[in-house]
Amino acid sequence: MKPTPIFTLLLFVIMAFSCQKPTADTFSVASPGEQIQVSFLLSDAGQPGYTVRFKGQPIIDTSFVSFDLRDAPPLGTGWEVLRTAVRTFDETWQPVWGEVREIRNYYNELRVELQEKEALQRRMNLVFRVYDDGLGFRYEFPEQPNLQEVVIMDENTEFKLTGNHLTWWQPGDWDIYEHHYNRTRFREIDALSKRDHPNLAQTYIPENAVNTPVTMRTDDGVYLSFHEAALYDYSDMTLKVDTVNMSWVSELVGGPEDIKVRTRTPFHTPWRTIQIVDRAGDLVESHLIVNLNEPNVLEDVSWITPMKYVGIWWEMHLGKSTWQYEGGKHGATTANAKRHIDFAAANGIGGLLVEGWNTGWEHWIGFEDREGVFDFVTPYPDYDIEEVVRYGREKGVQIIMHHETSSAVTTYEQQLDTAFALCQQLGIHAVKTGYVGKIIPRGEYHHGQFMVNHYQKVLETAARYQVAVNAHEPIKDTGIRRTWPSFLSREGLRGQEFNSWSLEGGNNRDHLPNVVFTRMLEGPIDYTPGIFNLTLAPWREGSRIKHTLAQELALYVVIYSPVQMVADLLENYENQPAFQFIRDVAVDWDDTRVLNGEPGDFVTIVRKTKGKDEWFLGSITNEEPRQFTIALDFLEPGKTYQATLYTDAPDTDWEKNPTAISISQQTVRNGDTLALNLVASGGVAIRFAVE
Repeated sequence: MKPTPIFTLLLFVIMAFSCQKPTADTFSVASPGEQIQVSFLLSDAGQPGYTVRFKGQPIIDTSFVSFDLRDAPPLGTGWEVLRTAVRTFDETWQPVWGEVREIRNYYNELRVELQEKEALQRRMNLVFRVYDDGLGFRYEFPEQPNLQEVVIMDENTEFKLTGNHLTWWQPGDWDIYEHHYNRTRFREIDALSKRDHPNLAQTYIPENAVNTPVTMRTDDGVYLSFHEAALYDYSDMTLKVDTVNMSWVSELVGGPEDIKVRTRTPFHTPWRTIQIVDRAGDLVESHLIVNLNEPNVLEDVSWITPMKYVGIWWEMHLGKSTWQYEGGKHGATTANAKRHIDFAAANGIGGLLVEGWNTGWEHWIGFEDREGVFDFVTPYPDYDIEEVVRYGREKGVQIIMHHETSSAVTTYEQQLDTAFALCQQLGIHAVKTGYVGKIIPRGEYHHGQFMVNHYQKVLETAARYQVAVNAHEPIKDTGIRRTWPSFLSREGLRGQEFNSWSLEGGNNRDHLPNVVFTRMLEGPIDYTPGIFNLTLAPWREGSRIKHTLAQELALYVVIYSPVQMVADLLENYENQPAFQFIRDVAVDWDDTRVLNGEPGDFVTIVRKTKGKDEWFLGSITNEEPRQFTIALDFLEPGKTYQATLYTDAPDTDWEKNPTAISISQQTVRNGDTLALNLVASGGVAIRFAVE
């Protein structure tokens, strides 16, 4: 039965309509707390625009919008306002899983209905929803005789900045999100210089543009994040750098014939979003992106299970085994799978991912003709999939299916029902998908409309067979996990595997503190933490992970996902007292709070286990050592907690002694403070449990 949202103020709606043509030149709406104000305007030429103020000060200067169409005049100037409407909406809803138990969706909305004065008299609506921590706006195109088939060549949405803000960005790649984040002033952004990346299987950067979310800080200490919400049947929006006008301008990912979007009326665009806060941690705590999505559409969610999982995966990246059967080092064997199931069962880990189980890996990458390589149902001779599933069920461990498509999209779509029917037959309820390589058919990109629709088709097909999805090489998250809670997690960033390939190709020491305030603002991340052998010896001499063991533990709290991998080789967990933290840490939460943090520098996050009086803390830093004093005011008053601390030891050094760790316990209460000492590239992980 479909879960019923809990409404604290059930659909409290106030609406005001203007039935006559408005006489005002500007129409405004403020957030419920009145700290953000959005004003809509028309230029003298009749071009729609808007401004945004934060706490009375301009934060987005006068910005204009337009569309370039194929075989039709642009949607730019000559508009008039037909009518406007304002309403207030307030509800509280419960996610199926997530970082908090309840989310308040509280906004004021301005709806502006426009029509061209002359010629075709086409119609378009702009809808602004304004929250206390930001806003979203989108374009709606009703069904109309003079705008039916629509081919968008460019959407020109402007975000005019009020200064040369400090910016955390990665290049606007149409094919991948696996670049490092850069920190520069807006005017110094140079995405085109990031084109040469030998470790990326696919990449295309056509403009000096950035991927979203992109995060900024003004000289007055205001934090901004630009992104989008509810991306369906449309292209991913990158943001082009206009240093002349000091503006971001939307640049949609293209496809064949330079077409950005092909659709027909009625339709609406995704929400264009701006988070606006004066504390970096409030960006992470914001629910703006999910709130701009529709409620859950799944009738039954009992099969969706947040979990930790082990995997036959890291050993391939280290070279201990291979995905392919040929060569005698195949990793996905029945015996190896059972060994992992035994380990998972013994340590309270709920799942096992097996990569390389199905035939085709000998020809999956580096080949131009990848169509028909994988069939997603035929295992290699040394992998008895039915026996592995049976054994896992006996031990209480779920098997996670793996579908690497090698970006041969047509091949995968032809077999979706067959592949997910096998999952249903075996009782498998989760799949990890992958899209390594250039998209087939040629001319399409991972982030264009064609692939946005493909990812959605996979999600909806999987849901019909009660299979949840964790996508790698995905389209970015835009909050649709509210509507489709079976979309558990995504990669969509420079992941742990980069650390295994070379020291130069590994992740920078500021990478994860950057990720928290950029990529993680869009949604859950399958980063695959839990590596205890940080030097990767003897498998990958010359490669390493550039932080301490305490930081690796802290990532289970800092980097959010409802599915968290316990990623290292099983033997590296033997006789390791610090592994107890991984056994204990939760993946589903009642509450999340960011205690401190600055993009690229450091962050400390606490999360409360769903349904338990238990908290976990994770704190990480970049190449600078840090000392923090943390107030424990998140603990429930009147109760005593035992804190188990996993901290960098006095002799911990990320290069010379990265696995040195100190484990201690102390009794704490609300009102106490804790001093945290993090070495360079270090961390702290703490469990607080009621005594």
